[in-house]
Amino acid sequence: MTSLVSGITLMKARTMTTDTDIIIKRESLGSHERYVTHVDGYEAVLTFTDIAGNKRVTDHTGVPRALGGRGIGTRLVERAVEDARRDGKTIIPSCWFVRQQIERNVDWQDVVS
Repeated sequence: MTSLVSGITLMKARTMTTDTDIIIKRESLGSHERYVTHVDGYEAVLTFTDIAGNKRVTDHTGVPRALGGRGIGTRLVERAVEDARRDGKTIIPSCWFVRQQIERNVDWQDVVS
């Protein structure tokens, strides 16, 4: 929203969470799990399922358009990679976004099945 005061246009500041402020939680949903974060009133998720052979299938990443371009999806993938390493799992990236992010980051490629 803008207003004009004595010939000067003022922009009303909108408080936005920076990507360093986000908290990513891991939630169990029965047979599968998800990473979830809430940013500026929106929910972003990455879902996955553990399968035999110490493998973790990442099957969906959802980030609302309003959060696009802020690195939220990449942070979700980063958390998935960190947890896979810690848990002794390898990732099968069936989600195109997870696959793309891992391909772009050579430091994450060691966890791919």
